[in-house]
Amino acid sequence: MNKNTLLYAGLIIFGLAGAFIFPAYKLQLSFLYILIVLAMTWDVQGGQMGYNTFGNILFFGIGMYICSSVQIGMFFDLGEWTDAGGEKTFVHTTPQFFQGLAVGLVMAAIIPTLIAGIIGYGILGLRGHYFAICTLALGIAAGEIAGGIEIIGAGQGMTVPVWPKDFGSNELSSEFFYYLSFGLAVTTFAVLRWAYSTRFGLVLNAIRDNEDKAESMGINTMRYKIIGWMVSAFFVGLAGGIMGHINGYIEPTEIAFAGPTFGVFMVLMAILGGKGTLWGPLVGAVIFHLFKEGFWTYFLGWQYVALGVLIVVIVVYFPEGLMGWLREKYPERFGEVIDEADRKAQVELK
Repeated sequence: MNKNTLLYAGLIIFGLAGAFIFPAYKLQLSFLYILIVLAMTWDVQGGQMGYNTFGNILFFGIGMYICSSVQIGMFFDLGEWTDAGGEKTFVHTTPQFFQGLAVGLVMAAIIPTLIAGIIGYGILGLRGHYFAICTLALGIAAGEIAGGIEIIGAGQGMTVPVWPKDFGSNELSSEFFYYLSFGLAVTTFAVLRWAYSTRFGLVLNAIRDNEDKAESMGINTMRYKIIGWMVSAFFVGLAGGIMGHINGYIEPTEIAFAGPTFGVFMVLMAILGGKGTLWGPLVGAVIFHLFKEGFWTYFLGWQYVALGVLIVVIVVYFPEGLMGWLREKYPERFGEVIDEADRKAQVELK
């Protein structure tokens, strides 16, 4: 059994046992798994493809609204639900709750994927800061539009279906969504690990390195860029659907389409760990989550100042991310062979 197999097995065991080892931190761990998904899917564009995007928050919010709206709409009138305060008036039975959740999650994956394909066809011809600014506008516009739709609660937001009381306590609810978010994180990692080992991953890297040369070699770069964004939207939409239930309430600008928080977090996590790598976004998400929880605990009121300092430190001292810094400092541990002459030359250049 090689080291990678042992590492994967250890992480899976930790994830499966985490809810019992750290029962008081199930919510924080569930949130961590969602952050890992957001960081890894952002890296498909920002790291592997070289297209820095702020638009993934669009799929996160759409997935959140779609999942809960479908779950409610299958059994109750959605407009009446939001007008009456949701669970205060309407209560799902156990079969209704799980049937609606299953269909809602499926739709939360499919609809953002289709939207990514449509929007991607229109804007993925842009490059550089033009593309980044355009995607930033998508999240802002989506938040404003959702804030004007009465059937989903408009600006006041909407409650999500609550855990059926006849199926178990709230403790069982937290465990269910813990394992659901953990399963999503594992699946996302496995799919992207496989995808990066195929022609798809090679083409994304070719686009990042020199898109014009990739096109001159006969590669349909637009098709691969759209597919990459659709893959991201699929998993981000699922993450949004699960996050809506973890949070228990959906609000358009502060929760669903929260560009200043989730939209920035996913970028920061990937850069912190090392964008363009498989493990970088995952490591970055873990470190960022630990820092964030510490900031909110010990620097309440100054938490955003502390996050700002963290961003400055990352940009100045770790421009290639933690994984990039480790690769440079310990290349032999990453399978790179450097003889003594090359090592001395690198030291002299520094």
